[in-house]
Amino acid sequence: MKKNALSTVLLVLMFTLPYVQLFAQEVKSANHSATHAMTDAQSIEHVMKALFEKPDAPLKVSPISIEGDYAVAGWIQDQRGGRALLKREKNKWSIQVCGGDGLTQANTLTMTGMSSASAKRLAAKISTAEKNIPTEQVKKFALFEGMVKVDGGKHDPHASHGSNAHSK
Repeated sequence: MKKNALSTVLLVLMFTLPYVQLFAQEVKSANHSATHAMTDAQSIEHVMKALFEKPDAPLKVSPISIEGDYAVAGWIQDQRGGRALLKREKNKWSIQVCGGDGLTQANTLTMTGMSSASAKRLAAKISTAEKNIPTEQVKKFALFEGMVKVDGGKHDPHASHGSNAHSK
């Protein structure tokens, strides 16, 4: 009798296991699609928060202006703020430079390798986006002095971001 029960279990597994595996692949595929369904703005916010947000210091990322494979995102953390220039490569966004008001100017943006036409369009998008947020928030973006090159996110995330060395 034990032999029959074992045979029955094996038969059931033999017929159901492929369906369980197929279901697991469908779930994995759905999760993979969900992550890729993020908008560029959501991806940018995710990248920035992954690098800079701390439990005791949430990072607010807004506005985000995108032009092709480049974006400028305003950020505020505690009482400090600034802007980040990001670049998309191989469908992944990474931070290239952190700065202040310089990242709103087309001539500065071209120094990062962006074409003059794209830089002008991005600068115009930044200007439009920042007109739609409170003035106090925009003033915080200017607190970041100078420019700090970020190696595509491969740096100590809190070494210079918002530090007193770069804030007024």
